[in-house]
Amino acid sequence: MRRLLVLILGALAFQGVALAQTRDLSTQGTLLDRIAAVVNDGVVLESEVDDQMKAVTARLQAQNMALPPQSVLHKQVLDQLILQRIELEQAKRDGITISDDQLNAALEDVAKRNNIAFSDLPTVLAQQGIDYATYREQMRQQLTIGLLRQRDVLQRIVVTPREINQFLTKERKEPSSNEEYDVSHILIAVPPNATPAQITQAQQRAEDVYHRASKGENFAKLAVAYSNSEDALQGGSLGWRKGSELPTFLTHVILKLKPGQVAPPLRTPTGFHIVKLDKVRTRDKKDIVQQVHVRHILLATNALQDDATVRQRLERIRQRILSGKETFAVAAAAVSQDPGSASQGGDLGWQSPDVFDPTFAAVIAKLKVGQISQPFKTRYGWHIAQLLGRRSHDATQEVKRLDAMEAIRASKADEDTELWLQRLRDDAYVKILAG
Repeated sequence: MRRLLVLILGALAFQGVALAQTRDLSTQGTLLDRIAAVVNDGVVLESEVDDQMKAVTARLQAQNMALPPQSVLHKQVLDQLILQRIELEQAKRDGITISDDQLNAALEDVAKRNNIAFSDLPTVLAQQGIDYATYREQMRQQLTIGLLRQRDVLQRIVVTPREINQFLTKERKEPSSNEEYDVSHILIAVPPNATPAQITQAQQRAEDVYHRASKGENFAKLAVAYSNSEDALQGGSLGWRKGSELPTFLTHVILKLKPGQVAPPLRTPTGFHIVKLDKVRTRDKKDIVQQVHVRHILLATNALQDDATVRQRLERIRQRILSGKETFAVAAAAVSQDPGSASQGGDLGWQSPDVFDPTFAAVIAKLKVGQISQPFKTRYGWHIAQLLGRRSHDATQEVKRLDAMEAIRASKADEDTELWLQRLRDDAYVKILAG
């Protein structure tokens, strides 16, 4: 159960977002809670900071990660909660919401990844001392923040065909394209309008952290204590990334490191970065996918033709094709209501089965090559389908282009997100009252 707790908590990037903005007074008038920080029109409560510190401490201990002093951990947790409050207020102003259906889908995924039934999730959480209603609300808030970042950062990252071609050309020339890197990172932030004194102070701190890390001091502990990056409370871990997915500004630094080495501070618009290469592993595989070649005829129901009528019509068409009175392609071109394939004789081309409607894919999976199905219904209408072939296809090149696009986006996203978060923080009113 201990492992289950860690996995479930790991579903949220960072828990402890404020669920209430006030706490009651006792009948004797004793203050039961204090405000840790005022953030625009809301607050972060000291109890929220305490709760989150307990959760972070438990996670770090479970990962055998050294803990920083409580005062340092308190500051890091408070900073994270303040930032989340700012993001949630921005999402609210922009009308970004998560529906119950979206929330339930995310929770079902959590349950599935932990090999439990969705209906058992409240009970399992309760056994771990976690309130289900609170957990749902925290998940909703994290999904809301995810949508906000998707809209304001990720969707604005443009990857051009020229960039993809240049990426693939460069990748063919570099052995590092087949390697993955486990990297840790510390950011000593510099405000956008920093004074020379602030820049000097940040640089001195970065140099100090670098020298301590290079002499063998625990990098994760230093990250928790000093990093201003979002991954600080994860010990600065960026996780495993392909060489092409490394942040652009760090790539040339990381490729020069050997496992266990730490690079000197690197200056960027967001501040000074210190990176450590933890491990390297090689990946070199072809992407072989199973594909099917299918054609179909689609008819939809309407006010004049119900399910029974459409099914009978398709059965008659099927019998005409089987008896040789009409070819499948001619029938599809004449009557199919699928605008994408009717002009092609119903031909859907070679496709991976998972691109189809699940019901459609299930029917195709049972057909022999050349066989025409009985009429069947999907959410799009009624079909008859013919399987023309099956093959194993080397999709390496297609996958490489898709991977290249995602890698370029990922390499741009880290720095863009940090800059975006700095702007949000600078535009917000924040007053720290406690701690």
